[in-house]
Amino acid sequence: MTSPAKSRQPGPRRAADPVLSFRHVGKTYDTFAAGTKHALNGVSFDVQRGQRIAIVGRSGSGKSTLLHLAAGIDVPSAGTISWSGRDMSALTERERTRVRRDNIGLVFQFFHLLSHLSVAENVCLPELIAGRRAASVGSRVMQLLQRVGLADRAKDAVDQLSGGEMQRVAICRALIRRPSLVLADEPTGNLDDTTGRAVMDLMFEMVEETGSTLLFVTHSQELAARADDIWTLHSGTLERS
Repeated sequence: MTSPAKSRQPGPRRAADPVLSFRHVGKTYDTFAAGTKHALNGVSFDVQRGQRIAIVGRSGSGKSTLLHLAAGIDVPSAGTISWSGRDMSALTERERTRVRRDNIGLVFQFFHLLSHLSVAENVCLPELIAGRRAASVGSRVMQLLQRVGLADRAKDAVDQLSGGEMQRVAICRALIRRPSLVLADEPTGNLDDTTGRAVMDLMFEMVEETGSTLLFVTHSQELAARADDIWTLHSGTLERS
């Protein structure tokens, strides 16, 4: 495990060509018990290249919905979402999947690793899905595992790892294709405080090294304070500091 990340001053921001843009985005769901639920209401923002943005808010405020929309896993009920200037609404589901595969790294609270695969196989999975051969990305996989202190566990089954080790593997998997945007949904929510801080140290360091942009949801004000900006969701409405 590496030492804690050094504090970083936000770099210059460009008004043009944001990595991710929301314009008046709304999302509603029809529920049997409560009728129409408004998960997001008129949300607008730009995320510039290299930024680290934290999103905080109570449970049910719309944080996970926002990330799912940002990843193209779900589509908005109103408004537009763009990746690097490309309108998501103009893409088919298959096209969104391809753009997500090539440009976005995802880190989840519960890791979502495949227990029947080894550590190294889990890390290289996005490359295999993209059509690359495992042998062609082996050096990249080992480079990432070395970076997180798990090179000696490459052949181990992931269910032999601790929670913190699993999340480190998940970070490597998210960064294997050098994504322009990393989306993390409560990446420390399933870890104790000490392990969670160490994992976030590592993620901040690696995202900066790869030049990726980071948008992460967290319930921890301590972790949120390390971002360049903190945005708050309240009942589907975004408030920016």
